[in-house]
Amino acid sequence: MKIGLAIETFDPHRGGAEQWTFQFAQQLLAEGHEVHVVARTLSGPGCQLPVVAHKLKNANSRLGFAAAAEKKLRKLKLDVVHDMGGGWYCHLFESHDGSRLAQWEQKLLRLPFWARPVKRMMIRVLPRYRNFRKLFTRQLNDRRHLVLALSKMVARDYQDYHGVLPEQIRLIYNGVDTRRFSPDNRDAHREKTRRKLAVGSHEVLFLFVGHDFRRKGLATVLRAVGRLCAEGHPVRLLVVGGRRRWRYKRLARRYRASEAVKFLGPINDPVPYYAAADACVLPTFYDSFNLGVLEAASSGLPCVTTRCCGASELITHGGDGYLLSDPTDDVQLAQYMQELLDPQLRRRMGEAGRKLALRHTLQNNCRQIIDVYREITAQQHPAA
Repeated sequence: MKIGLAIETFDPHRGGAEQWTFQFAQQLLAEGHEVHVVARTLSGPGCQLPVVAHKLKNANSRLGFAAAAEKKLRKLKLDVVHDMGGGWYCHLFESHDGSRLAQWEQKLLRLPFWARPVKRMMIRVLPRYRNFRKLFTRQLNDRRHLVLALSKMVARDYQDYHGVLPEQIRLIYNGVDTRRFSPDNRDAHREKTRRKLAVGSHEVLFLFVGHDFRRKGLATVLRAVGRLCAEGHPVRLLVVGGRRRWRYKRLARRYRASEAVKFLGPINDPVPYYAAADACVLPTFYDSFNLGVLEAASSGLPCVTTRCCGASELITHGGDGYLLSDPTDDVQLAQYMQELLDPQLRRRMGEAGRKLALRHTLQNNCRQIIDVYREITAQQHPAA
């Protein structure tokens, strides 16, 4: 098949959606498909894949990208157009952000009660939010294309917040490269990486991976680490990714956790840090899926996340991880982290997590989506 992938930035180092799209393109190429990538920028490893690249010019705004992508894609004779959340012209729409409306509602939970009506008013009137509404109205109100949901939570949000018809939705969980993310990496990376991070053999290293610190709940993690440090537990926290780190370094000092926390910043390869870690934490306020949870499981690590994360639908609470109901509950998070100080429990949960990941491989994920492509070509759904 001739497949078009539309994404604003085609570079696996930029974020979760970009990483998944890059890996997915690799799988499509390996299966013999002709892959066209329509993007504003193609950089890093994205320039090295043998895809047919279509770089868009003068598409600096979100609406500008969507319009430019439509103009380009209409000229290409493609069997399937698969949009990754930035455009509206497609046969299959997939947003790794999930529902922005649902995400905004969840973000309001971070605010005190008196501030929430003010924020809701800003969401209604500010140009930035109005442009977002124009974009996802065109993306999700069109009945002619299918919508891929990364979790049952997102499928419900699409129906409840955007009026997407149930028959338009296809539920497919993300998949992970279980060869790249593997417990076997510990032999090659664990000791060397922990020495570089100055983490002692007696210390338990928790890993937080994410760019949007506010939405991913880093403040909750810092409060929980502060609690554990105050009780004398040998914990360390490694924060990978993100920008504006100075704000959270200040929070770490405020919660008396700064001596236990290291901010690494954006990186190209998280594998050595999964190998060095003992467990992962992600008390997110909203994530359509979050590939990092599955990467942690594939690496043999237990993960604490929230029921606001789509990947939580795959996790058995107390079996291969822990699930928080409230992303702001640092007391409960600290309790789960304290339980994970037990190496036997971590080992048992990590082994269960690895089995979970092996049921959700990138190859299986790719095959499920190709089945949807075949459904599209068989029914000849027009691009929107």
